[in-house]
Amino acid sequence: MFGTKGSHWRKLDNAAKIFPATSNKKDTRVFRFYCELKEPVDGSILQSALDKTIDKYPVFLSVMRKGFFWYYLEKSDLKPKVKEEVDPPCLNLYIRDRKTLLFQVVYYKNRINFEVFHALTDGTGAIQFLKELVKNYLILRYRDAALPDISFTEKDMTLQDQESDGFSKYYSKTESRQGKKASSFQISGPRTGYGSLNITEGLVSCQALLKKAKEYGVSMTVFLTAVFLCAIHEERSRRQRRKPVILMVPVNLRKYFPSSSMLNFFGWIEPGYLFAEEDFSFTDVVQSVSAYFHEELTKERLGQRMSSLMGLEQNPILRIFPLELKNLGMQLGAQLAKKDVSAVFSNLGVVSMPKEYVPYISRFGVFTSTPKIELSMCSFEDDLVLSFASGFQNQNIERNFFRILKSFGVESSILEDRFPVKKAPEYKGLRFFQWFSFCCIAAACAAVMVNIIFTPTLRWSAYVIGGSLSMWLALALGFFKRHNLLKNAIWQMLLIPAVCVLWDLFTGWYGWSVDYVLPAVCLLIQLSMLIITKVQKLKVQDYMIYYILAGLFGLLPAVLLITGAAHVMYLCVLCSGISFLLLTGLLIFKGKEMFSELYKKLHF
Repeated sequence: MFGTKGSHWRKLDNAAKIFPATSNKKDTRVFRFYCELKEPVDGSILQSALDKTIDKYPVFLSVMRKGFFWYYLEKSDLKPKVKEEVDPPCLNLYIRDRKTLLFQVVYYKNRINFEVFHALTDGTGAIQFLKELVKNYLILRYRDAALPDISFTEKDMTLQDQESDGFSKYYSKTESRQGKKASSFQISGPRTGYGSLNITEGLVSCQALLKKAKEYGVSMTVFLTAVFLCAIHEERSRRQRRKPVILMVPVNLRKYFPSSSMLNFFGWIEPGYLFAEEDFSFTDVVQSVSAYFHEELTKERLGQRMSSLMGLEQNPILRIFPLELKNLGMQLGAQLAKKDVSAVFSNLGVVSMPKEYVPYISRFGVFTSTPKIELSMCSFEDDLVLSFASGFQNQNIERNFFRILKSFGVESSILEDRFPVKKAPEYKGLRFFQWFSFCCIAAACAAVMVNIIFTPTLRWSAYVIGGSLSMWLALALGFFKRHNLLKNAIWQMLLIPAVCVLWDLFTGWYGWSVDYVLPAVCLLIQLSMLIITKVQKLKVQDYMIYYILAGLFGLLPAVLLITGAAHVMYLCVLCSGISFLLLTGLLIFKGKEMFSELYKKLHF
């Protein structure tokens, strides 16, 4: 859609819709693919390689925008900048109210790291981008080697192919056979905290592991799923064994439904085991998991799961719900869904590169942010990297996993020195906001104490409480909406008059809140928005919707004047007249952009 003239945005695919609604500091929904080379990375050459790569995949040059019914992605002129890694892995890339790219490329020693917000792409799209980036880097880094510039995509692949929505393409109204799910065992324990994701990476021989899996007559994925289930089970008490251990295993739907999309196009299955018997054998677990995979990994079953999720999105009643209500629903659904699985296991498969590039590469790896524990794996040549990411301080499950592999004769080596020295993420202004909040509470508390002790018959402390609360609300709004000044202005336009109306109402109602405050605030906010737009040199799509909202709200004083709720004519008329001219000017001079922005914001 980016390749079409006049079209600069696209809808989120079905899987991507939940990520902006549920991402937070505990679960950033960011994952990292990396490539470790034989020699240290040159940052300037990597920047040139990234510039070339992004020209081939412009679909990644997107920022997240918020509509009235859905989020959407909008094309951006922002250019990605390569940085040397200094922060912990998988921190927030999607920051609400801030227009930033949803991926980044950082390097550390021999590693090229590609981190991406999951709403932008899935593992398949990410590894395709990283392979292109590594190829371009090696061509530039070793010019004398004359490495071939081999394409990893079909020659006739278009931008529309890259951003095609596989969910919409293959959606059909079918009945799902899914019944009520069993509640699974939940891992618990002390958390690591934001920015302190526990990463444990083990390196094993792909051939050795595949040989052991064949001894049980199963695939490597089935074998490792069984090992992971047993590793979790070993940490459970007798009382906790009443519930099954269940894993979420993502599935690349492109293997079942042909698609060249770089967007999200994955489903998942949920293999598990009850461990009801004390004397269970590993063979029992493997056979149970294998039977489940055989039943669920079919085009029919995966299609039913995909269509059931698409059915929710296509529901005409749910589609007209405002985005904030949808967000609450998705957040609640995500919380409930956490009880369905104990952990996650993602097999990203084999990463292949042309033989001319192999001598320069050590390995590829992948891991993701998670509030639970997630095992991710991918292989390159004979090196299979098993990466655990955990939000828990306790790492016994990881230890159990590699110990079980060792008992089967599959040796593993733990990779060390993969990240720079950890440092706690800093939030500028947070300390000031904390102190200001404490001072507001202290002022209100002191006023109540003095009021009760010295003037118990008067209630003047209520005014102090109201004033402190008003000051705190104004600053809190400014702090949490600081990334988008125009959105901040709109919220101030709503909040300040609302607080004043309540103040006016509880002090006997003199009408000053609607006669003076409301029109004055509207005029000042509209003026401030014009100044912000000029100073920041904002584009039309960056300010249009806020101007429309400010203009519509500015007509409210005229309505109040006509209905007799307001009485000061000159301020109400002045405010409403200027607001009317603002809307009229937008319609006449920026009409096309105005309707385009409304269409984006109102799409459902």
